[in-house]
Amino acid sequence: MQASDRGSERYYRDAVHNIIRVDARTAEGRLFADLIDTPEFQRLRRIRQLGLAYFAYQSAEHSRFTHSLGAFNLATRVMAKLSAIHPISDEERIAVRAAALLHDIGHGAFSHVIESILGFHHENYSVAAICEPRTDINRVLTAFSPTLSDDVAAIIKGTYRRRALAQLVSSQLDVDRMDYLLRDSLMTGAKYGVYDLEWIVKSIDIDEENDRIFVAAPGIAAVEDYLQARYYMFRQVYFHRTLRAAESVLKSLLHRAIAVYSEGGDVWHIAGSALENILQGRPLSLEMHLELDDTDVLFHIKQWRASADTILSDLSKRFIERKIFKAFDLDMDDADKAVFLDQARNIVEAHGFDPEYYLVEDSAKHADYYFYARDTHDVKNLIFVEHGYSRPKIREISEVSAAVRGLQEGYRAQRVCFPAELRSEIEALYRQ
Repeated sequence: MQASDRGSERYYRDAVHNIIRVDARTAEGRLFADLIDTPEFQRLRRIRQLGLAYFAYQSAEHSRFTHSLGAFNLATRVMAKLSAIHPISDEERIAVRAAALLHDIGHGAFSHVIESILGFHHENYSVAAICEPRTDINRVLTAFSPTLSDDVAAIIKGTYRRRALAQLVSSQLDVDRMDYLLRDSLMTGAKYGVYDLEWIVKSIDIDEENDRIFVAAPGIAAVEDYLQARYYMFRQVYFHRTLRAAESVLKSLLHRAIAVYSEGGDVWHIAGSALENILQGRPLSLEMHLELDDTDVLFHIKQWRASADTILSDLSKRFIERKIFKAFDLDMDDADKAVFLDQARNIVEAHGFDPEYYLVEDSAKHADYYFYARDTHDVKNLIFVEHGYSRPKIREISEVSAAVRGLQEGYRAQRVCFPAELRSEIEALYRQ
């Protein structure tokens, strides 16, 4: 990024979009420059976009910061295109761009991993960071317009008064997914996430009568490509065995740290920190949540290697040294799986490991976030396309696309994660 002062043009070099430009010489441009400069947004530099994917893909070191700028850039382009053919006010256009920039502001350390342990959803923290008067983000938004923070929050929550515009930020075809598929594909080296972004941007439009976005007929193939990219990125990248095995170690060691702390055991921590609150099982305040990032968690795990608790110490060493668990697919029905897991627990125990922490079940179930499904209670989770050229009609995409119908079954997987040194015995058990 090159910028001589607050009122200059900023250029962010980006691996996906090449150059992302923010013209801080205008009031609108200064708004986005100031939002990017807030401590809450800069924190996203210290949160990896793909959590522990770097355990499987060594170049997957990109951050939520870069992804958020990418989503912002796409929102800017799409809004410019739509504003040329639809009545969209400056206030609406700015709110959509700001929502795209800030949609991930509430993400926790290691992205979704900490969420699953603490039982929160990052969107709630994102909305709080935008609406809470004590945050720098809220002060910047409110200084620009008294209603902007509420509009941005409504877009992220999906309650915005103009649903079609909110769908550009949160739907099955939004700037969030459009950016992260290309970005994650590029940074992991996996080619599954490549699709024709330019044709989708060219083809996206607003159905004013029904207040929803749709894709014009020439863009159907590009949307099919996009949905297939999502499907295969989930199967091959987001649910990669090594990534999920690393997550299972992290979850086990954090659960162990909480258990040991509750018993008065040896769990080093910084007094008054967000990690102390986590160890105490207390929900994090907004301020504490926005202080916590990947580096804080890693720092504590490094200290836990010296814990007197042998389980916490061992799991922490495994994580830091990348001696992670083995992930093993279970292609069997529920009854056989229950028998297998009981026998596997006996093997784990026989080697001196506590199955509560060293035998972790992992499953991938059908989820609208990853796979496109027509069966949904929320219309925003449907993609509509224009079908036909002489008398075109707007229809849900699976009605007109055999390729999309083929993705409807989604993807399911059942796995068990355990210490790699037990691989031969567990696999022998499976073959019996």
